[in-house]
Amino acid sequence: MEFFDPEMIMSILAIIGIDLVLGGDNAIVIALASRNLPRSQRNKAIIWGTGLAICIRVLLTAVALYLLQIPFLKLVGGLLLIYIAIHLLTDDEDEPDIKGSDNLLSAIKTIVFADVVMGFDNVIALAGASGGNIILVIIGLLISVPIIIWGSKIILLFMEKFPILVYIGASILAYTAGEMILGEERLQSLFEQYYALQYILPIATILFVVIVGQYINQRKIKTVN
Repeated sequence: MEFFDPEMIMSILAIIGIDLVLGGDNAIVIALASRNLPRSQRNKAIIWGTGLAICIRVLLTAVALYLLQIPFLKLVGGLLLIYIAIHLLTDDEDEPDIKGSDNLLSAIKTIVFADVVMGFDNVIALAGASGGNIILVIIGLLISVPIIIWGSKIILLFMEKFPILVYIGASILAYTAGEMILGEERLQSLFEQYYALQYILPIATILFVVIVGQYINQRKIKTVN
């Protein structure tokens, strides 16, 4: 594997982008779960909890990569990723109800459990963006997770201040969904017959996600008013 291969670099950047966009809730969980610990134990909870969560996420992604070899599962995964991208644009739920723990082990378990439950979208997205390469997943996680942990407040602040970043993140997910669908082996004859779909589909998924997300948000505003 060439370390300066443009395709590999783009995959890693996509993985990092997906983690940063979808990692906001996980960062909140880490903060909430460890907020009642003594200062001397907070860093331990964050490091151990996040380290175990990364290991579990890599294993889950490896399983997802294996499952995506099953016929039509890439198509299903791509459609699911489109739903996740739209949900990202229209999600206005409050912060998760995570209770802070004054026990180090309990805090670590809370961080790991919450990450596994809330990390399903990440796993599907990472499986698609990596193109079946678990090494890329590990590299992307090692780069992005420390940013999520130590820079979560900055990331969330920028997303609140510049909503366009959420749309950029959703577009990355939509593009990944399009690429995942194009990778569906059972549909290769169709894509070979209509070669233009190789270029049109990823762009079409981005436009679809942005337009549908914007439409749903407009409907919500009208309903409130």
